[in-house]
Order: sequence, then C-alpha cells, then structure tokens
Amino acid sequence: MSRPRPSPLEAAIGFVTSLQLTIVCLAIGMVLIFVGTLAQVQLGIDQALKMYFHSFIVWWSPPDASWRIPIMPGGFLVGGVLLINLVAAHFYRFTWTWRKSGIWLVHVGIIVLLLGELFTAALSRESALRLSEGETKNFSEAYRGTELAVIDHSLPDRDRVLAVAEDGLAAGKSIQHPALPFRIQVHAFYGNSRIIRRGSNTGALPAPLATQGMGTDLTAQETERTPRMDERDISAAWIEIFVPEGSLGTWMVSNVFQQRQGFTYAGRDYSVELRQQRHYKPYAITLLDFTHDRYPGTEIPRNFSSRVRLVDPTRGEDRELLIYMNHPLRHDGLTFYQSGYEGEFTTILQVVKNPSRHLPYISCILVGLGLVVQFSIHLTGFVRRRKSLPATP
Repeated sequence: MSRPRPSPLEAAIGFVTSLQLTIVCLAIGMVLIFVGTLAQVQLGIDQALKMYFHSFIVWWSPPDASWRIPIMPGGFLVGGVLLINLVAAHFYRFTWTWRKSGIWLVHVGIIVLLLGELFTAALSRESALRLSEGETKNFSEAYRGTELAVIDHSLPDRDRVLAVAEDGLAAGKSIQHPALPFRIQVHAFYGNSRIIRRGSNTGALPAPLATQGMGTDLTAQETERTPRMDERDISAAWIEIFVPEGSLGTWMVSNVFQQRQGFTYAGRDYSVELRQQRHYKPYAITLLDFTHDRYPGTEIPRNFSSRVRLVDPTRGEDRELLIYMNHPLRHDGLTFYQSGYEGEFTTILQVVKNPSRHLPYISCILVGLGLVVQFSIHLTGFVRRRKSLPATP
C-alpha cells in the first residue's frame, strides 16, 4: 500500500527541517570560507568580506565588463537558511527531554553564533585614531569613507563645522544648508585618484580645473579604489561655491592636502577640506608616550605600546593607562586596540564598536557546556548499565 502524498505545506516543512539541508548549508559554508579566504589576497579583507560573507549572492564579472553572473550563495544567505533550519527543526522534530539537553544547548550555541555574526555585520564599525606624542583628539577617522567639511571660523572660542558624507559628493550634487550663506556645487568626485601637476600632457584628463586654492596647478586621474588595508585611497573633489552675487570660484579638495583652503564672505572666514570621515566622542585621549621594540638586526616590530590619558567629563574620569598588544582600552562601548604606528612618535589605535562582541563567547560557552552535558549523560548511562550486568564467574 503506497504512502499518501504529503501536502505542499508538509513538503515545505520537511524540506526546511531536513538534515540534508543542514549538511548542504555546512558544505557550502566550508567552500565559501575557503574561496573567500583565498580571495583576500587579491581583493583585501574588506572587499572579500563584502563580496563573499556579507552578501546574499556572490557575483562574478570579467575584468572591465559591465555585466555579472551569480556563481554561489553568499554568507548571509547560507547563514540565514541554516538559522531557519536549526530553529524549525527544534520546533517540528525535537522533543524536550533531559537526555537531549546537551544537544539543545549545542544547537542554541550555534544559533547564538549565527546571530552574532549577523549583528556584527550590521552594527559593528571600525575606525582609526592616530596620535602623536602630546597630541589630544576627541574623534577617530574612518578607514575608507571621506567627508567634505565646511568650517566657519568666525566665532572666537570654537569653530562651526558642516560635514557632508561621501555619498553626498557625487558629480552634479548641490549642497545647501540653512547655516551656510552660500551653495556648494559638486562638479566631480574621485574615490581614488592619482594627483599630478598640470602640464602639456594633462590637457586630455577629464578632471575639472580649479580656479582657487591649492589645486590651481594640479589635476587628477581617477583610479580604482585600493582593496589593501595598509593603503589609503587618495580621494579628490572639485567644488564651486555660489553666493547671491555669483560664483566665488572652484576649489580642488583632497584628503592628502595638509592645509585647509580658506576664503572670506560676508565678513566671515571659512575653509573647506576633504578628510576622512570623523566619529566624534564626548571625551578626549592624549598620547603621553609611545614606545616600540624591534627584533634585533631587523625592522620588524616586536611589541609597541601607548601610554595615554583619558579625560571624560561626562563620567568624571581622568586617568592614565597603558594600551599594548592584547590589552586594549574598553570605554563607552568602544574598544581601542594597539594596531600599528607611524615613525617613532605616532601611534595608531584601532577603534571598534561592536555591540554584539560578547555573543561569540556566549556561543562557545553554550556549545562547550552542551558537549559536556551530553557526554556526561551518556557516560552515566553507560556506567549504570555496566553495574546492572550480572557478575561473570
């Protein structure tokens, strides 16, 4: 007698809760980790994470092509399906008994791990804090993103700053704000470029020409953005400032320019600059001393540390502390790691905001506890069965 054909709902539930789906997701995940790890050599860590792990579909396109094709599921899709599979299997296939408590703890730990990676991808943010000895800062800078800063220097005790993120600097964008008595027109923005001095062989470059400031004798050629973590994009933009009386001129701004470019309008002094996007804090950090050691006979750093002073008026804190390898500073939901240095007196601290940083530890504890509980249950049962056996002569 043939078995009745399952309904579409039963078939869908059976597929979602099946062990075969779990095995397929784990196999694809292993392939994804292998391919994504190899791709970091060419793409860099950030681009590889975005392409393989923080995506639903992994796309591929030939060099200099305008089309692309999907080649495999991305990390978000694989992790999402595996998460649904684990949760659904618990509701429809597993029954709660104390003998399976270890398995439940292991599965809950895996679910927490998957959720932790999802929250990390969505909520975490990394930036850098560069400090020279004696320097004080209350902000960190993004590794990739830039911003256009318009600074009003008319107040005697402070500056007023209007910052426009990189997304608002596309060619043709018009920037108007009630705090500014003028309008800014963006003519071009290059995420990465090669800045060169004007000459007879640069006339064919499509970059606009600046009429004011440091870029009057410079131009740029747009290039691909660098994927390497130890390299920085050389961004450039051309902006024109319009007032009711007309145009004040066109400025070329770049995140490699060291000086601010200023102008005066309506009796007020202004300056414009393109810089790495800043994340301000309600406290300040001062670098008191930076030390580093090298392996004898080489330039390879062996260890380096930063002695800093933290002043947080909101919490009434004023203390000195030492930041070195594997001993970060944790304050106000941020973690400051010692990540590098420049020259002899400049430190680089990696600033990480990750609200879900504790979830991987919780996951490991749950999985480890679950394995211990399940092993103990089976061991206890085995010992009891051995004791109940009759003694042999």
